[in-house]
Amino acid sequence: MEFTTGGRLEVRITAADTGKRVSVRRLSSSGTPGSLFTDTVGVLTSWDDGVLSITRKSGETVRIDESALVAGKVVPAAPARRRGPAASFEELAPVLARAWQPVESERLGLWTLRAAAGFTRRANSVLPLGDPGIPLPDALAYVRDWYAARGLPAYVQVATGAAGTQERLCADLEQAGWEREVSAEVRIAALAPIGDLDADVAGVTLARTVDEAWLSRYQRSVTPGEHVLKVLNSGPSVWFASVPGDGGAAPAAIGRCVVDGRWAGFMAVEVDPAHRRRGLATAVMCALARRALDEGASAAWLQVEADNEGARVLYEGQGFATHHSYHHFRPHVRTS
Repeated sequence: MEFTTGGRLEVRITAADTGKRVSVRRLSSSGTPGSLFTDTVGVLTSWDDGVLSITRKSGETVRIDESALVAGKVVPAAPARRRGPAASFEELAPVLARAWQPVESERLGLWTLRAAAGFTRRANSVLPLGDPGIPLPDALAYVRDWYAARGLPAYVQVATGAAGTQERLCADLEQAGWEREVSAEVRIAALAPIGDLDADVAGVTLARTVDEAWLSRYQRSVTPGEHVLKVLNSGPSVWFASVPGDGGAAPAAIGRCVVDGRWAGFMAVEVDPAHRRRGLATAVMCALARRALDEGASAAWLQVEADNEGARVLYEGQGFATHHSYHHFRPHVRTS
């Protein structure tokens, strides 16, 4: 990370660079011997009263006293991809939303408030794709009241880590007392190599609608009510995959795919623990990818929680690379 000109460290950013991606070096406060400086890369989300706020692609906001700043510069925006299909956040965000639709929604400016009786955070959180049309404190108050009226906690889903994502909103939510509760990665890949995987797809059954057998393997739906079925069956072109279990038991593996134009989104890929390491997850992905290719899709996406190491390894082996991250913020809950 180069900060010098003619051998001198220079601060080449000002408050006017708020909203840009920056790289800064500050005096370290870690106390670790030999650790004189600490580097931080992220979006400069504010510079007020002598304090810089920089939001990293992880969603974490770092606050730096300007008196500790020894160098800084504006850096190019994070690339939209590293490998696989080219995609902007503006293109992907609506595709992801259409693949997992709520039972109820309401617009607040360019925000969409979504509810589905509490089934998954994605279907029960605000999708903020622009300005809410009113001051942020008023928008957050409206959000809290809207979800409270439905007996639900208020969540806002915020993206970071790619050009056009929402680091500034992350910082604003933290400033307003909201806390990040869970994070996940959105990964993308070319679709054709997934369809070409060496997998035994003969035992994979595809269906247009979810059934009781599929739901019996699905970990999230403890009580599969109408709200669960509506979310799962939502999307432009939905496919459900299953691999039969032993003796009429729950399926050994399942998966879901939503085809939307050039995109195929993969969700709910689950394998019975007793049947793992037999390639069933790969077979499910391969069968769904081939059907999506038949419908004209060419690119793939999926979401994986940041701490799900097993799934991350599987998807990396299939060519998926991180495009951006998303986080669910919730108002701070006081404990007595």
